[in-house]
Amino acid sequence: MPSGDQDDSTAPAAGSPSGLRLILTFCAAQVVSLLGFGSFAALQPTFFAEWAISNTEAGWINGIYFAANVAAVPVLVSLSDRVDPRRIYAVGALAGIASALGFAFFAEGFWDALLFRALAGVGLAGTYMPGLKALTDHVPDRLRSRAVAFYTSSMSIGVSVSFFLAGALADWLGWRWAFGLAALGPAAALAILLFLVPPSAPHHIGQAKTALLDFRPVIRNRRAFSYVLAYSAHNWELFAMRSWLVTFLVFSQSLQPEGAMGLGWSAPTLVALIALVGLPASVLGNEAAQRFGRRRVVIAVMVVSALYAGGLGFTAPLPFVLVVALSFLYAVAVAGESASLTAGTVSAATPGLRGATMAVHSSVGFIGAFIGPLVFGVVLDLFGGQGSLLAWGLAFASSGLAVIMGPLVLITLGKRARAAESP
Repeated sequence: MPSGDQDDSTAPAAGSPSGLRLILTFCAAQVVSLLGFGSFAALQPTFFAEWAISNTEAGWINGIYFAANVAAVPVLVSLSDRVDPRRIYAVGALAGIASALGFAFFAEGFWDALLFRALAGVGLAGTYMPGLKALTDHVPDRLRSRAVAFYTSSMSIGVSVSFFLAGALADWLGWRWAFGLAALGPAAALAILLFLVPPSAPHHIGQAKTALLDFRPVIRNRRAFSYVLAYSAHNWELFAMRSWLVTFLVFSQSLQPEGAMGLGWSAPTLVALIALVGLPASVLGNEAAQRFGRRRVVIAVMVVSALYAGGLGFTAPLPFVLVVALSFLYAVAVAGESASLTAGTVSAATPGLRGATMAVHSSVGFIGAFIGPLVFGVVLDLFGGQGSLLAWGLAFASSGLAVIMGPLVLITLGKRARAAESP
């Protein structure tokens, strides 16, 4: 018997397609909905040159995506306890389409970029967690933990595809086309959800146990909330890495001796491949968590990731092949606990409050995703900018300091939760 947290028992929606087909359908929608996710981060060196923005401004543009997500999630995801999540998904998809087209046609500098990336964050709020809520409404209890793991892990595929397409399309057609064509992704995701997924059964919606935006019962659930706070620390590190890794690899390339092996691939393509390892790392991490205990595995992985972050930025002068290999290993460590954290929150949620719990999980979790890229850019500016090895080392180390807060929260709140539950 696995020693991880157990799921609550909620019957699958009547008439739902098979569990495996549902999981694959939702994962496909998740992948294409994220086509615009990495567009700015992948092309960041272009905007440094074209718009003359600072590292701190780039951090704001990367971070505002998640700040807008945080602002929109409490309403949009909480509503999934009250209405069919597919309706909320439609709002998110339309916001994603508008943001991609707006950036392509109208962005001319920092403030325009900030506006349209914020709108993209609203799109994420309306698709990511509402999509997960719809999936967990349909799948049988025995598949729920793995469904959550595959869905959250499929984000790595979407991020990878986004980085690759942004780099390839920008090289071929220019950066405006790279953003404009990304609008096809959320449009395709919306079509998948509307035509291939049935509505949620009545017992999954319309019976929320609290008033809209009343999250006090969720916060009082210490077991669930410990995973929420750890998820925020995880996202700080994950999205700082995804926002700045292309620029870091460009910096490393600039330090290589003339004629040194450069792999022949662009930095966005390399980051696309690096992001891809997040899927197996996250899925296998969740499998290990079910076998050996979710909390134990999550703590171990986060400690390893924090230690790794403390040294990665200082490796830039090493041979570029080695820097890329170390970045791959770092991505494995960063993603290893991702699915387990979300599965932990879902399994610990109070029945009837799953949508509200997911809203808290996403909104609090993505506060870290907003702060991480911003702090990374601020640290770069404070310690010498993109040309300083010390600045890169300290910027990555700042992410390591953030992620170590996850194990501390899991240990302290976990003890309180067990004490409260004991007779």
